[in-house]
Order: sequence, then C-alpha cells, then structure tokens
Amino acid sequence: MAGIKGFHALCAGFGALLLLAAGALAQSVAPAPPAGLAVHMADTDAEAANDAATALAKQVQNPIGNLFIFPFQGNTNFNAGTKGGTQEILKVQPVIPIHVNDDLTIITRTIFPLVWQPSYEPSHTVPFGTAPTQFSAVLSNAIPIDHFVFGAGPIFGVPTGSDRTFGSNVWGAGPEAVAVYIQGPWVAGLLVNGLWSFGGTTGRGGTQYSKLLIEPFVNYNFGGGWYISSAPLYTANWPAAGNHAWTVPFGGGGGKVVKLFGKLPVNLQVGAFYNAVHPSYTGAWTLRTQITLIF
Repeated sequence: MAGIKGFHALCAGFGALLLLAAGALAQSVAPAPPAGLAVHMADTDAEAANDAATALAKQVQNPIGNLFIFPFQGNTNFNAGTKGGTQEILKVQPVIPIHVNDDLTIITRTIFPLVWQPSYEPSHTVPFGTAPTQFSAVLSNAIPIDHFVFGAGPIFGVPTGSDRTFGSNVWGAGPEAVAVYIQGPWVAGLLVNGLWSFGGTTGRGGTQYSKLLIEPFVNYNFGGGWYISSAPLYTANWPAAGNHAWTVPFGGGGGKVVKLFGKLPVNLQVGAFYNAVHPSYTGAWTLRTQITLIF
C-alpha cells in the first residue's frame, strides 16, 4: 500500500514538473505571427524605408535644407585646354546648419575645389592645385511657408588658389539668395549669388573679378530614394569679353539615396551637361558625379 502511494506521489511530482516546464517554454518562445500578418509587416517595413529614403533625398535636394551633409562633387570637363584634354574639378562642399531658434536656421556652405587640368601651352600650366574657396551663410525659415523656403545672406571668396592659373588671389564678397518650392514629389527653386573682388588688377591675367552664378534646379522623386534632376550652373565673369564671359549648360541626370553598410545614408548622383556657351578651352561637355554623406 505504501508503495502504491509512493508511486502516485512520484507521478504527481513528475506531472507538476512537466506543467512548469511547459509554462516556462510558453513564456520564453513567442508565438509566430500568421503568415499573412508576417508578409504585411514586411511590406510595412519596406514602405517605411522607402518613405525615409525619399524624405532624405528631398532634404538633400534643398540647398538650404536643415541637414548636415558632406558632398563630394566631381565635374569632368571634356575637350578642355589647348590640346583637347580632360579637366577634373572635385568640389568638397560641407553644409552645416546652425539653429537660431524654432523658426530660423543659418545654413553654412563651403566649396573647396581641387583641380586637375590639361595643358594650356603656350600659357603657363600647372597640372594640379587648389582653386579659390567660397563660403556662404544663408539665413532661412526652418519651416516651409506655403511650401516655400527662402534664404539670403553673404557669400565670400577666399584666395586659397595654389597658383594664379586656378583663380584670383584676391578676397571677394557679395550677396546670395535662394528660393525653394517643396510639394509632393517636387523640389524646385533658384539660387543666385554675385561675387565682387576687393580690388585686384585689370587687363590680361588680372586678378579683379565680378562673378555671377544662377542655378535653377528641379527634382522629381519617384519613391524609394530614386529621383531625376536638373541643376545647370549658369556663370559669368564680366571682366572677360563678349560671350566668353558666360558658361550656359543644358542637361540633367538622376540619383538615389542608399545606406552605406546598411547604416550611413548616402546620396549617389550622376548627370551630363552640354555647355552651349563657354569660355575658350574649357570644354563643351561636362560629366557631373556626386557622392553626398548624410549625417
């Protein structure tokens, strides 16, 4: 009789252990979602990622966007120089926003060019060097007003050229103004600045300058970070004579925002421009490639 009671007690204890183990397992292993719900969750995550990439692309396309970015823009000019070579200008141009308050932001932009140039013989030629730097600080509204963002401020020319063939060694300054329209898939606008030297010499090989830049831009975003764009740079230098003072390009391209190593957002862009009017020996075609790190 005592043996039967002991056997019953052993069975009861073993059953209790099974119940405790099953409860612990149920708590540690979450039930898998139904197949349909799992697919829906995956679609939702992909859609959110696409929306985030598009939002970043639109911010990068805004030259006075409230975003810390670090672009590296390569401009390859074909058939340049007196012997029809290729000129490469790499513009390192970090953009740093400074928050004034909830309504206003100062957008600072530095453009530091590195230049590889072909032969300009019989003129003096230096194959590589740095060109003058431009620095601008634009005060803009942090929140769009009826889909518009406006900005204005000074721009400065800093004589960082390593040789006179890369640009003037005279300081300069002037105004810059920007207007941007942002609505739906569109980001479009106009950037204009003027830069005048503080003195300098005139005549052939002079260092005096009076420059104008007009940059109309339009971007259409498809989603998922993909977009097409056109942002030609119309420039003029008035001390030069006639049409040779102007560069008037036509063209466009496209790009995509991706994540480098799955973490760092990067904007990749490529475009081609035909310079219908351009100074002598500067090249009729330009290939523009750009990699922008987004922080």
